[in-house]
Amino acid sequence: MATVAFFAPAAAGHVNPTLGLAAELVRRGHRITYATTAAYAERVAETGAEVVPVTSTWEGRDDIGTPQMHGKELARAMVLLLEETRAMLPQLSGGPPPDLVMYDGPLCWWGRILAGRWRVPAVETWPNLVGNEHWSMATEYTKFNPLSPRFLLMAVRLGRFLRAEGFRDMQAFMRGDDAALRLVMLPRAFQYAGETFTDRYAFVGPAIAERAYQGGWKPSGDLPVALVSLGTAYNDRPDFYRTVLRAAAGRPWQVVLAVGEVDPGTLGPVPPNVEVHRHAPQPAVLRHARAFVTHAGMGGTMESLHFGVPMVAVPQMAEQRANADRIAGLGLGRVLAPGEVTPDALWRAVEEVAGDEHIRERLAWMRQEMAAAGGAPAAADAVEKILGRR
Repeated sequence: MATVAFFAPAAAGHVNPTLGLAAELVRRGHRITYATTAAYAERVAETGAEVVPVTSTWEGRDDIGTPQMHGKELARAMVLLLEETRAMLPQLSGGPPPDLVMYDGPLCWWGRILAGRWRVPAVETWPNLVGNEHWSMATEYTKFNPLSPRFLLMAVRLGRFLRAEGFRDMQAFMRGDDAALRLVMLPRAFQYAGETFTDRYAFVGPAIAERAYQGGWKPSGDLPVALVSLGTAYNDRPDFYRTVLRAAAGRPWQVVLAVGEVDPGTLGPVPPNVEVHRHAPQPAVLRHARAFVTHAGMGGTMESLHFGVPMVAVPQMAEQRANADRIAGLGLGRVLAPGEVTPDALWRAVEEVAGDEHIRERLAWMRQEMAAAGGAPAAADAVEKILGRR
């Protein structure tokens, strides 16, 4: 039995994709510790992992938004990540080292640093699209000025911090060059230029966890079900939710609408065929859904594909636009730009994807690709292979 320490930022899109892997490693007899905040403790505990409680500098703050590690937001995101890293390290440095560190590749700098301090192998989890010289988010969907004074100042601060931690090459640190493997939680077929990535990238597909902590869900009748959600980070869109309510009124559909932190009482009349949740039990609803109106975050996208549900993508930021374009390009759904979302256009898109035979065929193909990728068992096999090298 090995001890594997999981580290991820306090964000659903980075925690949820790892839960199936944590549960699989527990099932195989390994001791799994998972450092997370109180907001995610219940879902982590459900996997059988030991919760290591931490406090995040991002909790309870309405002034920071969700950091993005690309484009104009990069310098601000790096400031927030450095603050979070400085706060996490003293909370996590005690105790004996694990046999392996598993950390979130895009955002979890403290996982990289702790693996270096402990001199143990590390595996990165990537819950989103990855990049190389053939395709990258920075060149395709965002613009970044490496000579920005703000970025240069932040780079100096980060370089000084990393040197104190024993990392001399900042670019190598940012790329995660010391990791033994990158587990990409999507199938290679969904990745742009997927065939160009080396064997340091294992495209294992999503490791879907049931998430019983959210409770179950069943349709109330025989109507087709549509789920509508903008996820957990970019969901402050009351006008969008009002559009959904107007679009759904009088339709022969059962609609499950997740509105996040928006007060449902501010949205106006709710049609009888719509149920409004702060946070819907997404996998449970998708199990019954005929269509999913989504912001095209990668977590929700992979869950929708897992259950074979066609998507209407309404992306809210650059990374989601990349995902949405891939959904449309692979024939798995269609895209509506935010400015195109009217009640009639939205519901026309829902009915089109739900009834499109070609989309159904493409979804069946992608489900085969996901099954071949292996999911949580394949990811656990890769982790155990690295543990066996010690």
